[in-house]
Amino acid sequence: MKRFFAELTPAHRAQLRVLIADARHLPSENTLPWWCGAHFMGHLARAHVAPVLRALHPSHADADLLRWNPLSTGAEDRSWQLESALQALHKSGHLHGWRNERFSYWSHETLLPQTDADEWVRVERAGFLYLGMLSHAVHINGFTPDGHLWCGQRSATKATDPSLWDNLTAGGLPAGETLLECARRELWEEAGFTLSDPAALQAAGPVRISQMASGGWHDEVLHVFNLALPQGFVPRNQDGEVQTFEKLSAPAAMERIAAGQFTSDAALAIAQGLLAAFRG
Repeated sequence: MKRFFAELTPAHRAQLRVLIADARHLPSENTLPWWCGAHFMGHLARAHVAPVLRALHPSHADADLLRWNPLSTGAEDRSWQLESALQALHKSGHLHGWRNERFSYWSHETLLPQTDADEWVRVERAGFLYLGMLSHAVHINGFTPDGHLWCGQRSATKATDPSLWDNLTAGGLPAGETLLECARRELWEEAGFTLSDPAALQAAGPVRISQMASGGWHDEVLHVFNLALPQGFVPRNQDGEVQTFEKLSAPAAMERIAAGQFTSDAALAIAQGLLAAFRG
């Protein structure tokens, strides 16, 4: 990793700092804040307001916000009601990329997953982007002993960012999983790597990205780790979500980031991983 960082020019390092500084955008006039009772939920794309009002009851909206008043105050019942609305949105063709995988939502300010606390809701992961709710993901930068970075090109059939470049592994944090469990699973599924020593994962801290995406308001905390890979390791995808891997030098990686060939999340995770490890 030190060899990779040493190859970055001052301009490259400035580029990484800009990625961190520009990661969080303010919600625009094209979004509407929405609430569950007195609990803030996220930023809803205005194009999604009418479909949500039809699917989620009882709810109402005005020029300033949308509010849903669930029929029950329990987390399990709230989750069931919201999941039912998301299923209706999916069946009506409004919500795409259904994964049959659930994410946890605690609050808009939960930077670390509160696995020891009750969730506010637990619903289908595709609903998080559609509803503009805060989600969590794990990103792992895999560095070779000779100073390169292994990166994976997303499958052309992925629902989001098809064919763009990613970190060695990256994946959303499913409900009920710890960050380490998610990292271990993603490393195997996406890269065929068995994490036998959790201490090999160097935490680079969380970084939050907020921006408008094609499917809604993307608001996610990326939990970034750096991993020193053993000599001779070659990643092999196991789950069909990566079409190829390439071992990139520092200049090559930065060139692709500048050209927009990486996902915004992956580029941010690379910046966070490097700047956190070497203090910017």
